[in-house]
Amino acid sequence: MSTPTLAATAAGKPRKSRAPREIIPERELKGRWWRFALLFIVTAVVLIPVLVTLVLSLRPGLGSSATGFTLDNFITVFRDTLTPTWLGNSLAVALGTVVVSVGVAAPAGYVLSRGRSKAVSSYSLLLFVVQSLPVITAVVPLFILFAKFGLVDNLNGIAIIYVGASMSVATWMMAAYFDSIPTTLEEAAWIDGTSVFGSFTRIVLRNSLPGVLSTSIFTFLLAWNDYLVAIVFLRSSERFTLPMGLQSFFQQNATDWGSVMAVAVVMMLPPIIVFATLNRYFSVGGIGGSLAGR
Repeated sequence: MSTPTLAATAAGKPRKSRAPREIIPERELKGRWWRFALLFIVTAVVLIPVLVTLVLSLRPGLGSSATGFTLDNFITVFRDTLTPTWLGNSLAVALGTVVVSVGVAAPAGYVLSRGRSKAVSSYSLLLFVVQSLPVITAVVPLFILFAKFGLVDNLNGIAIIYVGASMSVATWMMAAYFDSIPTTLEEAAWIDGTSVFGSFTRIVLRNSLPGVLSTSIFTFLLAWNDYLVAIVFLRSSERFTLPMGLQSFFQQNATDWGSVMAVAVVMMLPPIIVFATLNRYFSVGGIGGSLAGR
């Protein structure tokens, strides 16, 4: 093919138009960099204690001949201490608290969201008063009461306290999310013959996954991180939760900081795993699809 023909062919091809670049004002660009720098500094400050804990847990502990980073501290706490038992106790108490709290708070929050009677308003006010009271005010009366029922030094006893401590806030959280779901979806189900309970379970709860997960994470962290209730009600080392077990490593004369930091890392892992696993479910897009034909 001759050169003119190539030139003609090239000239005949339509050129792709480039989208104009967005021109960002210099002041706005500087504002973005300042916000980025501020977020970076805050994130670094928050992560410094976590990184220090992780580094110290990987350093050789007392009496260890290892050099550099090592997993000896984790091997020691899982082999020579009751850390596996404490981990199981904490998981059992936290998961039990989540199941019971969410199971009760979901229908209670639904009543709070949809009810308009004076009884519901009084119930809402009572929850507000209850959640404003610190747990420490009820520890001594509960200890006296639980001692009569054999619930002191018992994991079921502290689980009951965690459920009661988280119930008011969990109910408020569920009610706040139920308020974002239009009642027209339930009314359409009622017209089709669905009962109130059926519309609650099939429509409201199905569209409330982010709210349920938020409430579950709140109750899980409340039970997982608690130390005050555990130190009052638990006596036997076999029934300790992880915060209580972590405290037992501190001695009067010497402290094995490698073991302490190893248990601290073990204690941090479940919340991190929960957030990393459930993060992608925090979305409200499902409600928009239900209202497409509205």
